[in-house]
Amino acid sequence: MPPSHSATTGIETLHWRVAADRTIEAAAHARIPVLRAADVRRAASDLDIWDAWPLADVAGQPVQWRGGELWFALAAPVAPNPEQRHFAARIHHFHRRADAFHHLGPTLPAGLSTGSREWSGSARLEGGKVHLYFTAAGRRGEALPSYLQRLFVTSSTLSDQDDAVFGRWSAPRELLAPGGPYLDADAPDGRLGEIKAFRDPFAWRSAAGDEYLLFTASSARDRGAHNGLVGLALAEADGGYRALPPLVDATGTNNELERPHIVAHGSRLYLFWSTQAKVFAPGITAPTGLYGAVADRIGGPWMLLNDHGLVLANPLREPFQAYSWWVLPDLSVASFVDYWGVDDATASSKPLGRSQFGGAFAPFLHLDLDGARAGLKQSGR
Repeated sequence: MPPSHSATTGIETLHWRVAADRTIEAAAHARIPVLRAADVRRAASDLDIWDAWPLADVAGQPVQWRGGELWFALAAPVAPNPEQRHFAARIHHFHRRADAFHHLGPTLPAGLSTGSREWSGSARLEGGKVHLYFTAAGRRGEALPSYLQRLFVTSSTLSDQDDAVFGRWSAPRELLAPGGPYLDADAPDGRLGEIKAFRDPFAWRSAAGDEYLLFTASSARDRGAHNGLVGLALAEADGGYRALPPLVDATGTNNELERPHIVAHGSRLYLFWSTQAKVFAPGITAPTGLYGAVADRIGGPWMLLNDHGLVLANPLREPFQAYSWWVLPDLSVASFVDYWGVDDATASSKPLGRSQFGGAFAPFLHLDLDGARAGLKQSGR
């Protein structure tokens, strides 16, 4: 389906449509290497860690901090069922030095967020201030965790004291309320992987200086089981954001286009998101992986990378090995170790229990981009 154009906003929405009997194949150069035991290095023995992002400048480049980089990730105390970690998630920060991550602690004071837990976002350093964009999930003090999701930002400074990382965080400010094309993700219950979305805020500034917000969303106009969107909003003079048409509409194809972000490379813009095999519509066979599109401008038209969107995929025999890929301007790619050592290409569900769960930063990968072609960078290239 060709992109749809909004004359009032200048946004051409990419409609990601896949036929019900279609298989999205991963080329050889899209399959990531199989992880070995030595690759799974936990940053904290008592924490499960996932969904990571760096403190970056306005171009998305990680900033230098104390001889390394400052990173954020979701973390939760180790529990018998790793899938329950989403109900105890908080943002923690880490010092990355020489490709090793050192745990520094929880980022926000307990009770600062309006939610019962914190989900993914992004972080920017500008004008001496750290701006942390995050998802407030649930409601503070709720007896049972709900799936309410709201987009917030809070700000602080970097401390010059050796025993501290940040100064005092500001009261979180809501960025954008659901509405218009975006469904209010406020289900009282549900199953992870099947809930609706209004999360993962990513701030991006155009070359012209316009400030945008990308986020994972669900369509309010088509409330079916598979109605995932990459949402878009534009900052206004009062500091709030105005909702724009989505960048990507996967109605009928996929339920969750998670953690969308943009990387500028070679005069073009590359939009990336992560999704799992289980959230494609029935009849569509596609791997858990990093997907993306390319355009010359934020408004599009956007073109799926590699014709079908798939950029990187888990190994055939390790379908749950890694997830939540985050591409940096140098085309290196962060992710986390999910369930590894499965060694079964036919596995359709994740193993039960912790024995094969990683809960750790995965080794970085590196992309090779050439126009609308993308894949894993091969050694020697």
